[in-house]
Amino acid sequence: MTYPTQPTASHFINGAYVEDTSGTPIDVVYPATGEVIATVYAATPAIVDQAIASAKTAQVAWAKMTGTERGRILRRAADIMRERNHDLSVLETFDTGKPYQETSVVDATSGADALEYFGGMAATLTGEHIQLGEDWVYTRREPLGLCVGIGAWNYPTQIACWKGAPALACGNAIVFKPSETTPLCALKVAEILHEAGLPAGLYNVVQGMGEVGGALVSDPRVDKVSLTGSVPTGRKVYAAAAAGIKHVTMELGGKSPMIVFEDADIENAVSGAILGNFYSSGQVCSNGTRVFVHEDIKEAFLARLSARLAGAVIGDPMQVETSFGPMVSERQMNIVLDYIAKGQAEGARLVTGGTRLDRDGFYLQPTVFADVTDDMTIAREEIFGPVMAVLDFTDEDDVLARANDTEFGLAAGVFTRDLARAHRVASGFEAGTCYINTYNDAPVEAPFGGSKASGVGRENSKAAIEHYSQLKSVYVRMGDLEAPF
Repeated sequence: MTYPTQPTASHFINGAYVEDTSGTPIDVVYPATGEVIATVYAATPAIVDQAIASAKTAQVAWAKMTGTERGRILRRAADIMRERNHDLSVLETFDTGKPYQETSVVDATSGADALEYFGGMAATLTGEHIQLGEDWVYTRREPLGLCVGIGAWNYPTQIACWKGAPALACGNAIVFKPSETTPLCALKVAEILHEAGLPAGLYNVVQGMGEVGGALVSDPRVDKVSLTGSVPTGRKVYAAAAAGIKHVTMELGGKSPMIVFEDADIENAVSGAILGNFYSSGQVCSNGTRVFVHEDIKEAFLARLSARLAGAVIGDPMQVETSFGPMVSERQMNIVLDYIAKGQAEGARLVTGGTRLDRDGFYLQPTVFADVTDDMTIAREEIFGPVMAVLDFTDEDDVLARANDTEFGLAAGVFTRDLARAHRVASGFEAGTCYINTYNDAPVEAPFGGSKASGVGRENSKAAIEHYSQLKSVYVRMGDLEAPF
């Protein structure tokens, strides 16, 4: 199959597409049909070395450029991404299976936002002057050096930019490894950055599975690792990075709570639950998949939710009216089907959905369970699919304790008209990214990340600069220096 903006080779290294067919072949499968639409080849050790070597070489001159010069290139890349939004959105849809209705307004656009935001910030990355009598100290904000980004399969364009933009703005080079499930989009990000004037070698893309990621993370020439992925993968990558005392950002999974109080606007709460469970077919790390609904409005909430879900248009992701697409892969679909079976076996009430659709591709119905208890598997483990667990509550303190009773701490949301209660509950959440009367908004201006097992560090906003740069202090003595001997 030929489609717009098709990359021409597996890797992008030192400003050009590079192919090495001696690597393990990786089929790219279109989730809507199960059809193989492309094949890329995993990076060999020689490819990995080529990417790292070119990045190390290019980074030296890049770090010496002014922030204004670096930012100009990033902003130009953002403009190109917006101009090509249609083609990039089509590619994202073929890569992930997400509906074009979604990719055309979320994926390349949010990537462009990141490039523009950090491009504008690059010139502002200054140190400070600290007067100490006649002596003084000044600080310099300096790049870390070579960053490795490891992406997840759910937002390949966005993640490639969320990691690349702050790294480049701070004067680093980056080698990015996309998920082997969605390998295509990051190549176009690299191509556009190079077209915008980014010097060769500063943004490289190499393909591969765990062993390629392991080779990148453990290479002594790498200074920082940023991973978006599951908690088990995060533990492995974090440990490998720690062995080399490398800087890390870990954006991992969650089992996030959403609390709907009895005074909530039900229509808005249902909208939040849909956005927090069924957008991207439920394949979002921050999803609020434990929906605690006050028992006074539970049945009204479920009735309205079921009616709204009946309006989901499930079909060809390239049709503009389609609002719900397939799972990213057959493997992920089967994982979710197994969780649905566990939910039924453990006694949860299946309100709607629960089955695979009889058509080509990896389609599941949007699925809602009610009467879920805190100890059920579907309330404890991250499913990463279109499965919502609705739990009852009556007391604020009790539901907050239950919401926090998890190893995860990525996100949390609360729906209520009582603003004092809204802020009180948000303050009590053990989560890094919280929402009041909304869910899953992720503007580049706001920090994004988790607490507990859900991650370390923050992406986006001014906070990301701290994770892609380091401070150097310089003490300046103006007079004579005394010593004891």
